[in-house]
Amino acid sequence: MHRAFSLILLPLLAIACDNPPKGELQELGSISVRLPEGWKVETPSSGMRKAQYSLPSPSGKGEGATLVVFFFGRSQGGSVGENLERWYGQFKQPNGRRSSDVASVTEKSVSGMRVTVADVSGTYAPSAMGPMMPRAGPKPDYRMLAAIVESQEGPYFFKLTGPIGTVTHWQASFDEFIGSVSQK
Repeated sequence: MHRAFSLILLPLLAIACDNPPKGELQELGSISVRLPEGWKVETPSSGMRKAQYSLPSPSGKGEGATLVVFFFGRSQGGSVGENLERWYGQFKQPNGRRSSDVASVTEKSVSGMRVTVADVSGTYAPSAMGPMMPRAGPKPDYRMLAAIVESQEGPYFFKLTGPIGTVTHWQASFDEFIGSVSQK
């Protein structure tokens, strides 16, 4: 019996050892994520932010991208639709179309949680977040990848913004990052 169990268990252990979880584990309250290689943990620039990361420009020159994580608690922070509309409103399209008309939205499940992912680009003009954080000037050729993860403790909001080329460079690691979300 023990021999048969060992013959089954050993290959499974070998597979687990060949595919260890990638990246440093980051605890974000009731969820955890794995930090992709090349991302830098930053001190959040606002008390509203649960976490903040910088993603450097792929060339090492020019502007990098920033990923921020927000968490407000159960039934807080607005609905998925309200957040998407607010984020789309931070982008202007060169042809005057609504950003919601050109954005792509997908839904999936990660660790049993519903996840909505949005992708939009254009001229980024985020709104002011109070007197201590004045409105930034418009930034053309920007892209946003955002995800809303609906955990048992409330929604987590992930928002990656930066120049189109930089965000495109980091898109696969953003997808891995969101795919690594797990509830504690």
